[in-house]
Amino acid sequence: MRAGWLLGLLMSVQGLCAMFFVSDIMLTVLEVRARPVSWQTRELLEIGAAVGLILGVVLGWIAYRRSQRRVQAAEESLRLVQSAFKDHLEERFSAWGLTPAERDVALFSIKGLSLAEIAELRNTSDGTVKAQSNAIYRKAGVSGRPQLLSLFIEDLMAGD
Repeated sequence: MRAGWLLGLLMSVQGLCAMFFVSDIMLTVLEVRARPVSWQTRELLEIGAAVGLILGVVLGWIAYRRSQRRVQAAEESLRLVQSAFKDHLEERFSAWGLTPAERDVALFSIKGLSLAEIAELRNTSDGTVKAQSNAIYRKAGVSGRPQLLSLFIEDLMAGD
């Protein structure tokens, strides 16, 4: 809410100052002025517009820094979630008694890779990966990849 207000103020100040300078130049070029403005008034208007532009830069910097802090906080939160999820995977894999090869296959399966892609990454045959997948499903007490994935999704949702 405050960021929206700050952005609105920033755009208003910048717009008014830009309109002042552009209209001043256009009126001078077109010689439209009906009566001259005193130099003191003109100087005050220009100083006010310049201060407005500087204020716009300052407010822009503040808005930028706030957005950067939000991005950093979101990235840190994501790192924590990723770390916790990885730890959770490792706990489950240990509880099921998966071998190192089965852990790799299980992780690749959860990531959504096909049996052929897993076999290629691990430099093994499709049959080996299929056998390891079946062993994973048996140890996890599920009948296939969708149920394996749903175990972890349910764990994530159980925290609500």
